[in-house]
Amino acid sequence: MSAIEEKRMYGDRREETVAYLATGQGVATVRVSGDQVGRFGLAHRTAARDVATADGAVVAATDEAVLVGPEEFESLGFGPAVAVGTDREDDVLAAGESGRVARYRDGEWTDLGTVGDVRAIADGFVAAADGVHRVDGDGLANAGLDAARDVATVEGVPLAASDDGLYRLGNGWLREREGSFRVVAGSGDHAHAATADELFERDGEAWTGVDLPVDEPVVGVDYGECVYAVTEAGTFLVEADPETTADGAGGWRSRSIGLPDVAALAVV
Repeated sequence: MSAIEEKRMYGDRREETVAYLATGQGVATVRVSGDQVGRFGLAHRTAARDVATADGAVVAATDEAVLVGPEEFESLGFGPAVAVGTDREDDVLAAGESGRVARYRDGEWTDLGTVGDVRAIADGFVAAADGVHRVDGDGLANAGLDAARDVATVEGVPLAASDDGLYRLGNGWLREREGSFRVVAGSGDHAHAATADELFERDGEAWTGVDLPVDEPVVGVDYGECVYAVTEAGTFLVEADPETTADGAGGWRSRSIGLPDVAALAVV
């Protein structure tokens, strides 16, 4: 898998961050420098359902195949997929409409098992209608919970978004917030989660609401130089750091990319 070429933009010395979106029209790119959203466009035209990064490459679940890019998107031979992600070794995981979950390693797919209605894959966990499943060797182990929509790990601790709450795995699944959550993401000690109506961030042990400049459902959050988010309607958001912005102002910047039916976000 090829790594994304590092570029510079806006004439300054910041490296460009490239965000990839799974949209109904294809895999889209959004190029960001600091908190400034720059060029965007379609990198590959096909109905995309999910997108993830693995070892510097971009992997997309589409109606046709699991594709790998970012420069030339090519099929990995899995077939139509509904979700992609990685295990704890950064190997690609993918799921099909039938619930088949498989791992791609050394040019081959190994089936790990079948679960009901996969919604998301991250960090060796699978969120599905019949709960959260953990990759265990060459198989899957049921980790409990019901109606999981998304999953992430923060400092090694799994978090799950489900139809009846936001959960953390401790001595069993412990509910941190009530509500119907659809998105959860984490990196380092950062964590965000979203319902259809609101985005939350975790500050220490508490989850607090985030004041966004748009009233649209957030479908993806990821991390890089800044915190990035995207809405289903195609608004890309960047959280500005007041210590690095020219005007010293924080908060969220937003820009519509004109591509609706966004399903996922991944940042290289």
